[in-house]
Amino acid sequence: MATKRLFFSSITFSCVVLMALAGAGTALGGQAGGFAYVANFFSKNVSAYAIDGVTGTLAPVAGSPFPAGANPESVTVDPTGQFAYVANAGANNVSAYTIDGTTGALTPVAGSPFPAGALPDSVTVDPTGQFAYVSNELSNNVSAYTIDGTTGALTPVAGSPFQAGTQPSSVTVDPTGQFAYVANLGSGNVSAYSINGTTGALTPVPGSPFPAGTNPLSVTVDPTGQFAYVANFNSNNVSAYTIDGTTGALTPVAGSPFPAGSNPDSVAVHPTGQFAYVANASSDNVSAYAIDGTTGALTAVAGSPFPAGGGPSSVTTTAGPPPPVL
Repeated sequence: MATKRLFFSSITFSCVVLMALAGAGTALGGQAGGFAYVANFFSKNVSAYAIDGVTGTLAPVAGSPFPAGANPESVTVDPTGQFAYVANAGANNVSAYTIDGTTGALTPVAGSPFPAGALPDSVTVDPTGQFAYVSNELSNNVSAYTIDGTTGALTPVAGSPFQAGTQPSSVTVDPTGQFAYVANLGSGNVSAYSINGTTGALTPVPGSPFPAGTNPLSVTVDPTGQFAYVANFNSNNVSAYTIDGTTGALTPVAGSPFPAGSNPDSVAVHPTGQFAYVANASSDNVSAYAIDGTTGALTAVAGSPFPAGGGPSSVTTTAGPPPPVL
């Protein structure tokens, strides 16, 4: 198990771990293209860029990179674009920043960094911007926080941290904000929770955890909230589930798991919900699938897998340009 984890680390932390795009909005009115943030694992900081809204090019923000904790592994931006959060795997805490809406510069929130569990390696914010969740790989749990909407400060939710499986490596919240899902690398399953909309507390969904493949590393939910997908690093496939909209329970999709490349370690769904993409770390390519909107089943896109660079470790997509005005 340790060998598998070390292999994953060596091909992931040498490159960009995660890029969070702070999209257009009131808070970001000074930069039409928004801003991009990158967690730099070995240099203990966060690079910030202004995005050119016409060309898409990146220009470093003044003052970038901004200090983070030891081994920052994951970065996310809240839905309002006001705050950024970074999980520092080597420091067992979370750095919080306010985002300057004009320049994109990061300023540490008072009280930052905030304590997390052992080896926090994934951080996400719920769609309402009220709560943040961090998977702690070595303490086998999930830290939950309420977000101060004015300052961005994090306060532990009552009952936090919440028990997960062995080596939780990825956490996500569904688009409705009702459910959270955690991929447990060591126990080969997915923990599912219902989220208390008032407190942010997590309650295990009946039947949780749900079986996945060997060493699941990444979990995502499609934009409709109907389906969940998990990249299984050492079984070279993707588990697909339907989500019970009432309970949050996961039911395997017919035909799941679906073949991927060698050591898939990241999965993303296109904003339209029509396609899924998987980065295959050892086969140096990206598997592309069409999603059946009724069943959630995956069908390989013609030409898939598509070549990538060496050891691809993360994949994400954009919605594409808006249709022309007629």
